[in-house]
Amino acid sequence: MDIRMAAKKSSPKKSVKKGSLKKHFDLQTFLHYFYWVLAIVSVLGAASVVGFYAGYNQAKAESACVIDEHKRETKKLKQKIEKLSSQTARHEYGNAAHPPKSKKRVPAKYMEGKKGKLAIIFDDVAFGGDVRRIKALGLPVTMSFLPPTERHPDSAKLAAKQPYYMVHLPMEAMNFHSPEKFTLMTTDSKETIVKRIRQVKEWFPKVKFINNHTGSKFTSDAEAMNRLIFALRLEKIGFIDSRTTAKTVAEKVMKRYKMPYYTRDIFLDHEDDVSVIKQQIKKAVKMANKYGKCIAICHPHKATLQALKESRSLLNGVDLVRIDKLTR
Repeated sequence: MDIRMAAKKSSPKKSVKKGSLKKHFDLQTFLHYFYWVLAIVSVLGAASVVGFYAGYNQAKAESACVIDEHKRETKKLKQKIEKLSSQTARHEYGNAAHPPKSKKRVPAKYMEGKKGKLAIIFDDVAFGGDVRRIKALGLPVTMSFLPPTERHPDSAKLAAKQPYYMVHLPMEAMNFHSPEKFTLMTTDSKETIVKRIRQVKEWFPKVKFINNHTGSKFTSDAEAMNRLIFALRLEKIGFIDSRTTAKTVAEKVMKRYKMPYYTRDIFLDHEDDVSVIKQQIKKAVKMANKYGKCIAICHPHKATLQALKESRSLLNGVDLVRIDKLTR
């Protein structure tokens, strides 16, 4: 009896120990897995943070690249617009690239041993880049500015900063498919032309001379030129014939109004080639010394600027002056 009773009393104690061990084992297992899960979550979290910053930096770098690319493209587009704008008159040269022939023009014998006067006019000036490149030549040339439009809105402001300038007035051409806005047409009335010239005078208050941008059709139309010269005379503005056509009637009309007639004698850059332009400069110098004076027209093209830079010694053989010094 004593032994059985003792056995019964000891049985509950063993069951309690097994329960405690089982609970302890379950807690350890839970903690073990918990720590593993926590470690994995921590690693993933750290990776996410690193990935975020790496992605942020990459995105930032890519964004900077996009901005830089946009700036480069904008600059290229602006340069392209300037280049296209500065080349517009090239289509109006036709057969007028060579010096106009005049029976009344005779060699100035009194000029023997003396330098003739050469005035170089830069047409199609419309952008700040044009002005900077022309002024960098350090030569006494004349800039002729296109009236302001949406394509080149600052032309009048740029002209205002110059001591002297001309206005390059767009006029109707025979065959030209890219006319400037507000180009004077042969069908424009006297009132329309007078209004247009008054607007030009408001934009360019110091203007003394205008010359035609394109204009082969306009300058060969006597009635249209009568209306233009009438308007110019009202504003005390002179006219220099760019002579984009051999059929120009500008001289006859200006004589009728008793106004002095001045015309382009030679185009320097009817071909966009440095060597050809240098030959034209040589011809202009020769003409100036032979006839006493010469008016040459060119444009702010890269080849033209380069040719003039390389012709400094040649230009020393002539009295290079602004157009106002030649027309006195």
